Amino acid sequence: MKKTKKPSFNLERKLYAKKADYVFGMDEVGRGSFAGPLVASAVVFKKEFAWFEKLNDSKLLSAKKRKQLSKLILKHAKCFTQIIEVETINKIGIGKSNKLIFERLIKNISEEFKNKKIHFLIDGNKKKIRRNNLSFIVKGDSKIISIAAASIIAKVHRDKIMQDLGKIYKGYNFAKNKGYGTKFHQEAIRKLGLCDIHRRSFRLKKFL
Repeated sequence: MKKTKKPSFNLERKLYAKKADYVFGMDEVGRGSFAGPLVASAVVFKKEFAWFEKLNDSKLLSAKKRKQLSKLILKHAKCFTQIIEVETINKIGIGKSNKLIFERLIKNISEEFKNKKIHFLIDGNKKKIRRNNLSFIVKGDSKIISIAAASIIAKVHRDKIMQDLGKIYKGYNFAKNKGYGTKFHQEAIRKLGLCDIHRRSFRLKKFL
């Protein structure tokens, strides 16, 4: 059986060797969801960090393991999180919201660490964000430790939001599907219509 390759800390070490003061991994969660906010996190580990053996892309971990690792990451790393609410997503669209959430994270981090040499590693290929100190890593959450950590922090944070919203907007099973378009969720939309936290895009109109 082929052994699954885990994310490494090699790129962060190379950037630290080039005199970076901080190397932040960044990832977002909830882009493909039918409902709820978009959440993105940024995580930076110390240069001497010895990466956790079980740290991996959040999608490959159980909810229990993500919560355990989230606590460990928050203890050993500096973390930032941003949220784009549904109102904004419905107004400007998910693409612009995705760009905006990373721009806000970068701005907040840059303001906190003024006069420091910072490099940002972002999961995916978001070409519209242009900075000299930024790298896009396709499938970065499965390759880069700090991005994997950011994916875990963002996922745990957003899951908690959706569980809480599920207590308010009942009938859609948000606590379980986290707003994604499961068969149950699609049938609930047809039966109940859209609620306040649904993203009113063309994709959802076919269920009404």
